[in-house]
Amino acid sequence: MATIRFGFGRLNFHLLKRRSFFLLKLIAVVFAVLLFCEFLIYYLVIFQCNWPKVKTSAYHSEQETHESVLKAMFLADTHLLGEVRGHWLDKLRREWQMERAFQTALWLLQPEVVFILGDIFDEGKWSSSQAWADDVARFQKMFRHPPHVQLKVVAGNHDIGFHYQMDTYRIKRFEKVFNPERLFSWKGINFVMVNSVALEGDGCNICSEAEAELMEISHKLNCSREHFPLYRRSDANCSGEDAAPPEERSIPFKERYDVLSREASQKLLWWLQPRLVLSGHTHSACRVLHGAGIPELSVPSFSWRNRNNPSFIMGSMTPTKHVLAKCYLPLEDTVLITYCGAAGFLVVIILVDLGLLASPFLLGCKLLRKFKTI
Repeated sequence: MATIRFGFGRLNFHLLKRRSFFLLKLIAVVFAVLLFCEFLIYYLVIFQCNWPKVKTSAYHSEQETHESVLKAMFLADTHLLGEVRGHWLDKLRREWQMERAFQTALWLLQPEVVFILGDIFDEGKWSSSQAWADDVARFQKMFRHPPHVQLKVVAGNHDIGFHYQMDTYRIKRFEKVFNPERLFSWKGINFVMVNSVALEGDGCNICSEAEAELMEISHKLNCSREHFPLYRRSDANCSGEDAAPPEERSIPFKERYDVLSREASQKLLWWLQPRLVLSGHTHSACRVLHGAGIPELSVPSFSWRNRNNPSFIMGSMTPTKHVLAKCYLPLEDTVLITYCGAAGFLVVIILVDLGLLASPFLLGCKLLRKFKTI
């Protein structure tokens, strides 16, 4: 009997050892998939992005041009979810995606200045003081940056409300967190950050103040930044993989809601005479020309919540030139497919280990033998 018990003991030991090894393999697979989908994929995708090169002139060496080029990064419509419409799982997923994308881009690309073109928060226009403070704390954690990197934020309609919702309290609350400066200059390049929500043109106090500020700095301008796009009828002439869906491109835009009014757009172009306009709000990409060939680029949303293929713009700029390039983030579909594939793989190997499913390897060998026999 002693020998029999000893035999059973050895059998149980080997079975326990085999199960433990199998469990470790499962844990390793799960860890590897998580590591890839939540960290490595951002490095693999953003590593492919490069700053566009500014052509050197005959009077400047390549080294001089490199030192004078400003590396600017532009993103838009992060829409951090609030306490009313934000499900905790949705908030966790989208905010982790944006945090990893932003931190990876900072580490790999090392921009000197980052502009966020409006709609930082999804519920800023109606959030309570406590909810606002919580949203701001989450934003500052997600978009943390070293001191040598400048972060400039433009107000959007979701941050302070549309014209009929906007008031001094919401604007001051926003400007208390984000520097209210309208004109930002670096390396001889002027950036004008416009509160386009206030360009209603109806003579309200906030609108009058915004127009007065623009007129005051209109003598100094090189480049302009918006939130609302300048006036255009629709996205009918927009194309590309991150443009609006084909069925939506011909839908007319509403002035003062989807785009600035025709009058406000003409005023901005006349006052500021920009070389370049970048805007957010539509969540889709579009490039249009205004007036005497002034380009405007609508920057797509940075969040998976608004796009399957979010992106940001990389700009290499000098006082006389600018070159832009787009950097795409990982597709949400790619991550979801990877998780689904990994889950299916885990189910198969568990069923094989339990003897409920034949091993694909053994099944393949049997089929190969039958094929040879035939």
